[in-house]
Parts: sequence; structure tokens; C-alpha cells
Amino acid sequence: MATVDWYFDFISPFAYLQSERLALLGPKTRLRYRPVLFAGILAANGQKGPAEIPRKRAFTYRYVVWQARQLGIPLKMPHEHPFNPLPLLRLAIACDCAPDAVHRIFRFVWRDGRLPDLPIEWAELVHDLRLPDADGRIADADVKDALRHNTEEAIGRGVFGVPTLAVGDELFWGVDATAMAAEYLANGGRWTDPEYNRVVNLPVGAVRSEGGAAKKKR
Repeated sequence: MATVDWYFDFISPFAYLQSERLALLGPKTRLRYRPVLFAGILAANGQKGPAEIPRKRAFTYRYVVWQARQLGIPLKMPHEHPFNPLPLLRLAIACDCAPDAVHRIFRFVWRDGRLPDLPIEWAELVHDLRLPDADGRIADADVKDALRHNTEEAIGRGVFGVPTLAVGDELFWGVDATAMAAEYLANGGRWTDPEYNRVVNLPVGAVRSEGGAAKKKR
């Protein structure tokens, strides 16, 4: 049975879409749910998030709506985005990252279009999750440490975005790569076409200068 680590953040609508397609990985997959702080991964890689670039933000929101329609997955954007995902990430960890809990949180935000930013919304969500003393649990040091550990682990493995499926040293980024990961697993965790290995070893022909212009690498 292959072990796959799934790195995700509830802030990502694409992570929600992938959460609804994880069955593609097949029944012989041991899937470990790894909530991470996307902002921490962006900072480690010196990147901006899609929502931090105005034109990319508009395209991303339209694209996720289009993609959800194509996949037949119900989607309703919450009333604001980006939002602070920390309470939700810690909530998932407090629920031991149980798949049912993770999926309930994703659907609360992205299927139902709700955020736990009002007491009544939060109360309903934690009631559905059957988590006693949710406020106390998400404030526990062990929960905070687990989220920090997951994020550092992801960065250490080279994860650069969410969602990411990690199979050993191989990373499959984005909902679009779900079927690719499934094929890789079905092939016994190996690339069957030598072109896959050739392309990752292509030499770098040019690098950007500080001003942004491409400069041939010597």
C-alpha cells in the first residue's frame, strides 16, 4: 500500500476541489492529511499568493468557478477571500485530521460559502464536528506545534504550493495533477516514460537579473 501525504490549506479553493477527487488515487493508497499554512510556504519560497496579484486574483476566482463547473463539484465562494485560515487548520488538527472532519470543514467554506467569523457560524461547525471545547483545543500548544511541524515538513520536502500530493520524493501540485498522481501510483510509483526523467534534468539556459531581464547563463 502506497503512502501519500496530502498538504493542504483551507484557504485554497483548489484544495477543496482536490478534496472531492481524492478517490481517484485508488483504494490501495494510505492517505495522510497534512494541514499546512500556505502563507508560510509562500514566505519560504519568496512568492506572492495568487490573491496578492490583482489581475491574477480576478482570473483565479473565475477559473476556480469554471473548473468546479467542469468537474461537477458544487462551489460557492465565501463572502471574503483571502481569510485567516488558522482557526480552521488548528480545528482539523484538533480533530486528529480525520478525513470526515477535513471534508466537513472544506465543504463548510467552499460548498456552503461560509466562514467561522461569527460565533453562530463557528458554533455550528464545531457542533457538526462533535469536538468538545473546540476553542480550548485549538489554543493548545500541541495543536499549534503540529501545524508548525506540518508546514516545516512540507517546506523541507520542497512543497511550493497547495494542494500538493507527495509520494516519496515526487510532488504533484494542484487539482489538475490528481490524475497524474493516480497514474504514477498505478505504475508502482515510477515513471514509465523516460521523457519524464529527461525534462527535469534540462540545463538552465538563462536566468533573470535583478531588473527582471533574462541573461544567458555562462
